Amino acid sequence: METVTDRVLEVYNKVLEWRDPRLQGYPLMGSPLTMSAILLGYLFFVLYAGPRIMANRKPFQLKGPMIFYNFSLVFLSIFIVYEFLMSGWLTGYTWRCDPVDFSDSPQALRMVRVAWLFLFSKFIELMDTVFFVLRKKHSQITFLHIFHHSFMPWTWWWGISFVPGGMGSFHAMVNSAVHVIMYFYYGLSAAGPQFQKYLWWKKYMTAIQLTQFVLVSIHATQYYFLKSCDYQMPIILHLIWMYGTFFFILFSNFWYQAYVKGKRLPKNAEQQSLNGKANGALSNGAVSNGASLVSNGNGVHHENGLTNGRKHHENGTTHSGKMKKA
Repeated sequence: METVTDRVLEVYNKVLEWRDPRLQGYPLMGSPLTMSAILLGYLFFVLYAGPRIMANRKPFQLKGPMIFYNFSLVFLSIFIVYEFLMSGWLTGYTWRCDPVDFSDSPQALRMVRVAWLFLFSKFIELMDTVFFVLRKKHSQITFLHIFHHSFMPWTWWWGISFVPGGMGSFHAMVNSAVHVIMYFYYGLSAAGPQFQKYLWWKKYMTAIQLTQFVLVSIHATQYYFLKSCDYQMPIILHLIWMYGTFFFILFSNFWYQAYVKGKRLPKNAEQQSLNGKANGALSNGAVSNGASLVSNGNGVHHENGLTNGRKHHENGTTHSGKMKKA
């Protein structure tokens, strides 16, 4: 007698049979279990194992690895955008209802390759959160960040398994274009404080991301107004529309919290507000906790403490107490 488990496995195997055979042999594409295991391991590390490992350790600096990582993703994202354009979006697509080409033509196979490469890049980008954990930047590990990094590769795996290309690939191309700008910003930021003056446009990064979700949602929305469209798997377009709308709401909330309410000011704005202002108090004629002095975002640590109310003057301004780092 067939059990419920047998029936579920039968349906599962049947669904997997519908996958595009052209993706056979590509890494991670053999089974959804592999990529799901990687994502579960990622969640386990960033939410539990990583913070526990780092609890009693000093944060890693990782300046060199982060510069290399970010600029490598800049070049990878540029390549992905170019390949999307050359495999359809500038070589035959109408930018409206574009079905998937399931043939073995060179251009169709090129689209399959770049669709897979985009998926693979999402797994590389899991390192974003790993760096946060190792550097103990816990404030950066938000629900928005975790959800975006885990949900995106999981859903995209299913998307390219059945329809690698066509109008459903528009959001991948736009996302890669945004990541060119985003990882360029991260790369400069990782390079050190001497590059901070070039990062005045941090606020506009969120605006660029919001624009991305608007474009993606509009492109998917047109499907509902077309008299006919032979895109092979409409459910993907429904998911893309929901994805774009949902993340637009999440990023809009981030914008409001960061730039309207001021809870997460850009780093340079925080530094300006801290420059020349003390955020601590003298206690019993001594600077508490051995005094950590911050001027223009650079910390100066005095191990033996300051006694008798000793004052330090930097840039003509008296700083007392312990100031919070930006």
